[in-house]
Amino acid sequence: MSKRTFVNSIIGLAITAMCLFAFTSEIIAKTRIVFGGGPAGGTFQVVANGIQVYKPVKAIKEFSVKAQTSAGSVENLRKTNSGKQQMSTVYSGHVYLGRNGMMKNDTREYKNVLAVAWLYGAPAQLVVKKNSGINSVKDLIGKKVGVGNAGSGAFANCELFFSHMGVWDKIERNAMGYNDAAAAFGNNQLDAFWLFTAFPSGAVIMAAQTNDIDLIDLAADAKSTGFFRKYPYFGKLSVPAYTYKGVNYDAPSFQDSALWVANSKVPADVVYKLLTLIYSDAGLKHMYGQKKTFKKMSLKTGPSNIVTPFHPGAERFWKEKGM
Repeated sequence: MSKRTFVNSIIGLAITAMCLFAFTSEIIAKTRIVFGGGPAGGTFQVVANGIQVYKPVKAIKEFSVKAQTSAGSVENLRKTNSGKQQMSTVYSGHVYLGRNGMMKNDTREYKNVLAVAWLYGAPAQLVVKKNSGINSVKDLIGKKVGVGNAGSGAFANCELFFSHMGVWDKIERNAMGYNDAAAAFGNNQLDAFWLFTAFPSGAVIMAAQTNDIDLIDLAADAKSTGFFRKYPYFGKLSVPAYTYKGVNYDAPSFQDSALWVANSKVPADVVYKLLTLIYSDAGLKHMYGQKKTFKKMSLKTGPSNIVTPFHPGAERFWKEKGM
């Protein structure tokens, strides 16, 4: 090897090492935003995954987004408040209750969780067999009821509503996912099952294939007992007639809202940047492609139905959009 070749080789190795060091340093220096989702396959997790995989988000140089599974809304509230997750999806009700120290058996105030955007509505649905004699939540006393997975938003909201109605401790509670509940219902192992999710639900469709079903008028129970006055973040709606086989009437109910939230210490520019990308025409089209539930996401709905404070980055974004 000539002296010139040797020198050139050394220079080449040095340049390669410098480039590798610079690249590695950039990766190390890149801030990671952990986005809390939910159980695998659930809508909360689809939100987190959808934002993580969106190409313009992946192309951001200053920070990266990492979707992380969780038990659901309550866990996300706590982890986002503590900073273990920088962002997440949390039900509006849990943000409200947590901020005001009103969580079940938990008087801590979760002040570090701030709203970024409204994502979609999650309505309550209570499925029973037709002609079962169950016409109200109060008729569930002594019955076997599927109440959602333990630790999930569905379970927490079921406990909230059923406790308000005075039946939570008077039913045989079965903590399980929606599909398992529908199967148990079809096998006569449950008298009813509760959901807190967008309609049409695959689990209810499955239940309606094996039994004639009814949906309970939950709005009537809520209105007659002052539920809406006590918990103002719930909104009224109806599951439209013929959403499910054999249910040929509108079924009045109520819904909570799934919110995109962020820890208060997340820089405003980070929140603003992500909103700019996701709430662009291309970003919304991408989210619509992840799940039909997200078709309610828009510049109009993004800042709506939120009763708790916004993150400064979100406040800037929505004000610029004239909202």
